Amino acid sequence: MSLQTLSEQEIIVTLVALAMLLGFAYSVGSLMEFIKAPRVVGEITGGILIGGTFLYHFFPGFISSIFMGYEQEGKVLNVFYQLGLIFLMFLSGYNTKLEIDKRNTKTIFCVFIGATIIPMLAAIPFISLFQQAFIGENGNEISFGLVFTIGVAITSIPVISKIFFDMGIMNTHFSNTVLTVSTFQDLCLWILLNAATRIASTGELKLPDMIVVVAVTLGLFAVAKVVSDHAKTRELKTKDVTFYSCSFVALLLVCALFYKFGINIMYSAFLVGYMVKSLVGDDDASDVKKWMDSLGGFAFSFFVPIYFALVGIQLNLINDFSLTRFGFFFVVAFGLEAIGTLLMVQFTDLNFRTRVNFAVTMNARGGPGIVLATVAYSYQIISIEFFTVLILTTMLSSLIAGYWLRRQQKLDKDIFMNLTK
Repeated sequence: MSLQTLSEQEIIVTLVALAMLLGFAYSVGSLMEFIKAPRVVGEITGGILIGGTFLYHFFPGFISSIFMGYEQEGKVLNVFYQLGLIFLMFLSGYNTKLEIDKRNTKTIFCVFIGATIIPMLAAIPFISLFQQAFIGENGNEISFGLVFTIGVAITSIPVISKIFFDMGIMNTHFSNTVLTVSTFQDLCLWILLNAATRIASTGELKLPDMIVVVAVTLGLFAVAKVVSDHAKTRELKTKDVTFYSCSFVALLLVCALFYKFGINIMYSAFLVGYMVKSLVGDDDASDVKKWMDSLGGFAFSFFVPIYFALVGIQLNLINDFSLTRFGFFFVVAFGLEAIGTLLMVQFTDLNFRTRVNFAVTMNARGGPGIVLATVAYSYQIISIEFFTVLILTTMLSSLIAGYWLRRQQKLDKDIFMNLTK
């Protein structure tokens, strides 16, 4: 068997492209962290600076020689793009915790309904206003409508967690409520996105197929949850190399296997990560936890920044963008989630300032918002303009949430401890 290979010149061009993506993502990401903004915003901005909005616009020949240096370079870079997405979702699955404090059940329920169900339903009348400009070649009313409503209601666990860690309010009543709600919210929205991609792949809506996809998706997570609740985790007596190899083999094979049943790669990787945690645990003192932290350190310093930079490089704010439509969508998305949350937390004993903090915090879309945009765009459910709008909405909403929470803490250092009236 003979494999087709890249020439030495093509390999060098690819390495330079990866280095440039990683360098811009790291530099701008570090700058964002310095000004207390989410790093992911900077990593995407780094990609934007390379693309048609800046460098490619002014130096098309130079950038083309690096990122379009040979015919198949886009496909080669897409492998790194997909690996970044896979590792991001795998690590998200491993770090997902579905644990409800019974004393906090009412607040969790109210915030979930207010930040998920209400904004999704309220977004339906707005779909027709954006559909003509935002729908992709493979999108239809159902698949596009699902993506649109998900884009209004999604919240980021990684971005919010990083903000909470930086502020020193992790494991408070406020942070635990936000993270629990976000976990349930993202699970529901991944299921809906999986259904949307299935509809886009088949080109039509077949109710039996839709039911099967949703049932399989829910069933897989239910099995993972049962295993997590009842399996006895054990300390693995093995080498880190063996653990990594077995995990990667399972990750890649499960992604390929589930694809046959209509489950997209993103959700498959999330499930594998959750199952790994269920079987081997996530105790801070265990070897597995240390190995996963090391894997996370590598993935978030190489594959994931390249993924985010490749997201940014596709954005062209000069030609594929309408400031008016972006502003309108942002107001709709941010407003509906904030209003829905405020309406539902009226049924709790939370004080007014805490209610507002929940309304703003649940708007931080971060990584999940980016995954939504990239997956929907790759299936051509949405247009390049809506892809751009979703990414910018994610970046701006995450910035607003981060600065808002830090401002509230500066005004009252105990605001996230004293939540009730």
